[in-house]
Amino acid sequence: MSDATLSVPDIRPAPRYPIEALLADIGDISTSLDPADLRRKSRDYYWYSPILAARLKDKVADIIVTPRDEADVARVAAACYRHRIPLTVRGGATGNYGQCVPLEGGVLLDMAAMNRIEWQQPGVVRVQAGVKLFDIDAQTRPLGWELRMHPSTKRMSQIGGFVAGGSGGIGSVTFGGMREPGNILAARIVTVEERPRVIELRGDAAQKISRAYGTTGIITVLEMPLAPALPWIDVIVAFDDFRESIRFGQAIAMADGVVKKLLTPIEWPLPQNFASLRQYCPDGKAVLLGMIGSMSIESFETLLETFGGTLTYKAPSEDLLTKVPLYEHTWNHCTLQMFKVDRNITYLQVLYPHDRVVESAAEIGARFEGEVMQHLEFVRINGLMTASGIPVIRYSTPERLYAIMAAYEACGIMIANPHVLTLEDGSRYKRVDADQLSFKHEVDPLGLLNPGKMRSFVPRSPGVRQ
Repeated sequence: MSDATLSVPDIRPAPRYPIEALLADIGDISTSLDPADLRRKSRDYYWYSPILAARLKDKVADIIVTPRDEADVARVAAACYRHRIPLTVRGGATGNYGQCVPLEGGVLLDMAAMNRIEWQQPGVVRVQAGVKLFDIDAQTRPLGWELRMHPSTKRMSQIGGFVAGGSGGIGSVTFGGMREPGNILAARIVTVEERPRVIELRGDAAQKISRAYGTTGIITVLEMPLAPALPWIDVIVAFDDFRESIRFGQAIAMADGVVKKLLTPIEWPLPQNFASLRQYCPDGKAVLLGMIGSMSIESFETLLETFGGTLTYKAPSEDLLTKVPLYEHTWNHCTLQMFKVDRNITYLQVLYPHDRVVESAAEIGARFEGEVMQHLEFVRINGLMTASGIPVIRYSTPERLYAIMAAYEACGIMIANPHVLTLEDGSRYKRVDADQLSFKHEVDPLGLLNPGKMRSFVPRSPGVRQ
């Protein structure tokens, strides 16, 4: 989506770093200095936030480098270390927090060419970081497997960017978030040192690179667990009362015998923006969007009879590049559908208390009727079934936005602030995990990887840019 407010002039100042020396060091690795390329690839979907849009609109890399393999990555890392040039890794750039925006310019490492699936076996796939999630499933499904979870941007996202910047998505109602044990099996990274090392992190150690925005090493390969590829049925259920859509979603989420991949209650008027699904979203009704295993659809409909909802759509899921899938109306795509008709909005990312999901959502609804439009995603966290929320907010001022956040927290709803740049301030736990911080000192001692995104980090070498 284009936005004229984010454009910057084609005329750029002289490079801040010794780019010519970098070019001499990296040899025949593909690069671009084209101003249009630099502008386009130096941004993600940070414009969801008017606060980040103002802060990031003029941030741009000095050069784009596109490695072919891990040896290229190591060569670029060594050159950046030698010349003290910041390095920011870019995947599909579908994140929302400026994760891949180079705050201090320098090298933007575009991983798109590292898109090979190394191998797959029952329940496991090993892939290069630049492979698109859609392409992984296209390769694994014929053998009966699929990714456990993916974001709503599956058709555009790369696996490395999802692991480094995401937290969960479609599938998390069953398998939890990315940080649940077992959801990343291994990660191979390149360090940014005088002599870059290649390190393989396995098991829990792989969490050192999860949702770290590429600050704790350059991910080159990932080994991911798979789930059985099932025949999924897309469903839409309409409700007179938004609270009933949540209650029904929670009942299905808690029904262990019902196989599900997605359960998304959405408050009216958000569904009126779902162009391709509009005929199945009656005026004034809340809806629940879901993906249910075909073997469980009868049980799903039986449970629905006690909740008073109306099944308006039921069809086999189609995950095609030529058709908008149902899941592209959930998670952050729900917000995007609203952006298509109204740019005076923004959003939050929240976590409801597992024992008060309906009650806390009702409190917020009563307090901010017309200003906050709620949208929930049922997820499993630490073994407990709860719901994340991505409410759409009618935006007025930063002060009002932060007052709404405070009201959420007063209701016991946790905030993962999407209007800030650093890991610590955006995390619902308010700080970087100590393992990630100490690991960054080990693999990026000069703080050249995506500088400005890990506030807790201070380079150990004096006089170095950070």
